[in-house]
Amino acid sequence: MKKYSTTRHVKSEDLNHHGTLFAGRMSEWFVESCFIAAANLHGNPEEIVCVKLHGMKFSKPAKKGQIIQITSQVVLTGTTSIKVYGKVTDIDGSDISVDGFLSFVCVDSTGKKKAHGIVSPIPENDEEVQLIELAKNLI
Repeated sequence: MKKYSTTRHVKSEDLNHHGTLFAGRMSEWFVESCFIAAANLHGNPEEIVCVKLHGMKFSKPAKKGQIIQITSQVVLTGTTSIKVYGKVTDIDGSDISVDGFLSFVCVDSTGKKKAHGIVSPIPENDEEVQLIELAKNLI
């Protein structure tokens, strides 16, 4: 399954009162990165909207000066929906600090759901098979 990576530098203006990356900023970056995966697969970003953040699990904080990598990949599609898994790691891809799923839907010019015609990606390894199973159980 194709993966997309976004790299971010954590700066002073991104910090919370604890001196670590503000969850709201991380959420913004996380949703944007996952949107990129969904929009690229669909091919028309204007027709893709986020309908649900299924959760972001924060495992460790990011600190000022740190460079993080957000990797996203489409793991499951329905008739109108696209489920994307995202994870945040150190720049070298190790040590997951945040991960979670988002659901997007394809809409027409009036905002009504419409079929996208996308076939679910084929898993290439056991980790991707597990992500698909997790995505199937999301409500």
